[in-house]
Amino acid sequence: MAILLCRQDVARLLDMAEVIEIMAKAFSDFAQGQAILPLRTPIPVPEHAGVSFTMPAMLKGMGALGLKVVTVYGENPAKYQLPTVLGSILVQDARTGAVVAVMEGGFLTAMRTGAVSGLATRLLARKDAKVHTVIGSGGMARAQIWGVGCARRIEKLILYSVDPMEARKAFKESLKDIVKGEIVLAEDSAKAVAEADILTLITNSKTPVMEGRWLKPGTHINGIGSHTPKMRELDTTAVQRAGRIVCDLVEACKAEAGDFIIPAEQGEWSWDKMHGSLGDVVTGKIKGRENDQEITLFKSVGLAIQDISTAQYIYEKALKQKVGVEFDFMK
Repeated sequence: MAILLCRQDVARLLDMAEVIEIMAKAFSDFAQGQAILPLRTPIPVPEHAGVSFTMPAMLKGMGALGLKVVTVYGENPAKYQLPTVLGSILVQDARTGAVVAVMEGGFLTAMRTGAVSGLATRLLARKDAKVHTVIGSGGMARAQIWGVGCARRIEKLILYSVDPMEARKAFKESLKDIVKGEIVLAEDSAKAVAEADILTLITNSKTPVMEGRWLKPGTHINGIGSHTPKMRELDTTAVQRAGRIVCDLVEACKAEAGDFIIPAEQGEWSWDKMHGSLGDVVTGKIKGRENDQEITLFKSVGLAIQDISTAQYIYEKALKQKVGVEFDFMK
């Protein structure tokens, strides 16, 4: 028998602090050769301003095997009243290959993405970081705020986006269950960035949403939104100023991260300045932050090991708590 888990089922089974620890385990296993991760396959759908990604993975130590299909359609909210990011995940029995669970993947995607930012913040941000600035207020932003808030004691959250004020105020109100400190709606992106100890970028922009000259020494950046070679949230100066750059996976960023691909192609930055992959920091193979003055940058394009490790955890927890609807593929 397999189980079907809807978005509400997934949401009730996940806690951000737990997902951060799942991410730490997944990246550790991957860095130690205990995972198989083909690069994801994108299928552009330009006539609908969308792209579909197929993302398989196996984590041997966790006994996790599965596949995620995720889509990013920028026009969904306005045209169809659907989220920009939609996903579905198949969890397989690693012994037999049989599908044992099918679950909604959009909420999981947001949670694992927020959790990896939380993990990177724990490893790379200053210990005394208290001010978190977030650029972007879409469906993925809440989990980013939650994840960073689990990693550092945030006293002030600054929100900046190009959304209408009514939407920005509604987003602010929606955060009060996970944010204990002050929440400020910024009118000036430069001032918002300049005040940040931690800066998170979570937009679908194809052009930079901030300037590197705005950054103060010691800032940690989570560059999360851009995920194709033609998209970028960081300008070249920001990349150049970062003294320590860590990717979720360097090879994935070389294929998909426009934040690096564009300045590299223009001869204004080179890949030899890349510090390494997140799993190597988790395992201690390479160091995280060296001092309180350097600017650190974590860039994520998203990896299937994040999804499948989290989905395996959800499946096991759902079995224990008897959550979901059982069904039989063989009937």
